[in-house]
Amino acid sequence: MTDTFDAGALEADGTLAELARLREQVRHLQARARNRPLIAEAQGILRERYRLEDAEAAFALMQLSSQRFNVRVRALAEAVIRLERPDERADRWFPGRVRHPAPALDALGIGDAAHAHRSAVLSTVLSQTLAVAGTDMGNVQLGDHDTGGLWLEKHTGLSDDFVTYFDFVGPDTTSCAQAAKEMAQVTVRDVATAPVFSEGARRTILHAGSRSCHSVPLMTGDRCLGMVSAHFDHPIDDLRPAQLQTLEYTGRQVGRWLEWYDRTVVLDALEYLHLAARHPGMARARRR
Repeated sequence: MTDTFDAGALEADGTLAELARLREQVRHLQARARNRPLIAEAQGILRERYRLEDAEAAFALMQLSSQRFNVRVRALAEAVIRLERPDERADRWFPGRVRHPAPALDALGIGDAAHAHRSAVLSTVLSQTLAVAGTDMGNVQLGDHDTGGLWLEKHTGLSDDFVTYFDFVGPDTTSCAQAAKEMAQVTVRDVATAPVFSEGARRTILHAGSRSCHSVPLMTGDRCLGMVSAHFDHPIDDLRPAQLQTLEYTGRQVGRWLEWYDRTVVLDALEYLHLAARHPGMARARRR
């Protein structure tokens, strides 16, 4: 028995790997370009507020806090811009703030919700949703405070064109946007004929191999903080009541946790940033 060396297959594999690497690099550059104006605005605010030497010093502050609390720099920059400025003379950004315990994440099988990482929670809610729906294609999006749109955060089984096209969606032209607006689960039985999509969105979804989809809002109270969607390679009927009930429960649990995360972990990170700006030596000592 002899092994045959298929140079053509090896070359094809190498080409596909290089293509995948280049596409990932393009997505990374697109994300940096998308985040740059937001981060630059936050740098300007911090530089003026704490009389920092330059924009690099402001970015270093955000990066220090980001690494300590495992909060994305973009989330910190958004909070710096959105929230009321602190009293620069006080050591606390949010004096009198009450910290609440983390909501349960038993729907995801996560026991220690207080120390769960945001990225892990989003990955787990995606995998759980796909398991309940019975498919292997899907994505998670989070809401944008300013525009009301949705940013793509996690995805699996979807094409590069899909990921690029739906990196950000506005409040219209997609079923996930409809589900966010109505704060209710939405099933698209057949993408080819559903009126909710723009023609560009329809073509991209069909080209990715998705023929139907089901979107579940991540809600807390009367707010939608994000969306998890399952995609299917064939038209579907409505999901069974037991599936809908499970997805509803999961979506509300994760929505409550995301709200807690924004009001607790992100604010903890801002408190640390404020302390580091006022007392650089103290912040470095605490970090160790």
